[in-house]
Amino acid sequence: MLQRNFGNTAVIEELPIRLFGVARESIVDGPQLRYVVFVQGCPHKCAGCHNPGSHAYGGGKVTTTTRLWNDITKNPLIKGLTFSGGEPFLWGHELAVVAKKAIESGMDIMTYSGFTYEHLLEKAKTEPSVHELLSVTNYLVDGRYVDSLRDLNLHFRGSSNQRILDITCYPNSTQAVQVEL
Repeated sequence: MLQRNFGNTAVIEELPIRLFGVARESIVDGPQLRYVVFVQGCPHKCAGCHNPGSHAYGGGKVTTTTRLWNDITKNPLIKGLTFSGGEPFLWGHELAVVAKKAIESGMDIMTYSGFTYEHLLEKAKTEPSVHELLSVTNYLVDGRYVDSLRDLNLHFRGSSNQRILDITCYPNSTQAVQVEL
């Protein structure tokens, strides 16, 4: 299992977060049984997006990181946590807070982004919250959804331009490895 050690210092911080919704049990948003968090707000607005209701920054509903974590822990069968959207990197700090607790509990983290990994690496240089979320992500599905490249045979992504990257190496290295899960 891919894990990072954060010691015993990761205490759930009570922060507001705006969500489009959650899927309490999913097998289509990453390997094994997962809890999926769909954040609200997206700058990409990809044509054919499967969550167009998540695009508006003021939509969805506000909850807290504590309430979200408490909901995740209700199901002991959950093996992983997936962040989707909207655009998760708009909520990098808040999601990283929840991810640290999930990692302490033995879960892996998968994050979807309309940004490419290379773009996120550049953003991480000046945006601490992007760096934070990259630092706790095991698998990144990167790139905008492109309707003309839609492929229903792909695992855990919608269009053939998107990659699944193992970025567990970050921040010690930026040499991600493309994987098929």
